[in-house]
Amino acid sequence: MKIFAERPGRHLAVGILAAALGLLVVGQFRGQTGVPGLAGLSAQDLTQLIANLNERNEQLRTEVADLSRQEARLAAANAAGVTTVGQLRSDLRGIRAWAGLTAVTGQGVTITIRGPIGGDGVEDLLNELRNAGAEAIAVGPVRLVPGVVVAGAPGALSVENEPLGTAFEVHAIGSPEILTGTLTRAGGVIAQIATTFPDAIVTVTPTNRLELPASGRSLRPVYARPRL
Repeated sequence: MKIFAERPGRHLAVGILAAALGLLVVGQFRGQTGVPGLAGLSAQDLTQLIANLNERNEQLRTEVADLSRQEARLAAANAAGVTTVGQLRSDLRGIRAWAGLTAVTGQGVTITIRGPIGGDGVEDLLNELRNAGAEAIAVGPVRLVPGVVVAGAPGALSVENEPLGTAFEVHAIGSPEILTGTLTRAGGVIAQIATTFPDAIVTVTPTNRLELPASGRSLRPVYARPRL
């Protein structure tokens, strides 16, 4: 049976490890005893202290969550308010454009009329434009709005007391393809005008950009009242 002698280096390593552990224990004990008020507390008191700290932390977390929800609600309300105001402004601009209160631009058609034509023929043309989806129409320098009509005998037309003569233009904003196709189709309004007023020549030209003026009329109703 062989007996192995322990190496001196092993004893030295064990001694260093024991000394290090001793220093750690002493340091921890001194650190705990150095905290005012904690060294003298019993295990029950320390347990209660920890419970109180946990309760306070939970309260703080609840407050943070409440504030976060308030912030989210305010941000949503602010965003909704901005969106609502912007939408209302956009709707108002659209209504004013439809009503003729503001000048408008856009693509559409230019209709040139030369030769004697009666007011009823022009009104038929304007009604066909509306039915085809024209969003804004002007006859000569006058924007069409409710109450504005083209009237007069052939060669003596006028709109809003503005003489048109025997050569004038009608501008309509809308889809150039739809407006042109509707006006020029076989048996359409231009064909009917040619039959009724054979000396009048009506041509339709698609236009990429038109500028129509605002109406000079007061569009405030006299008899009607808004129903709220």
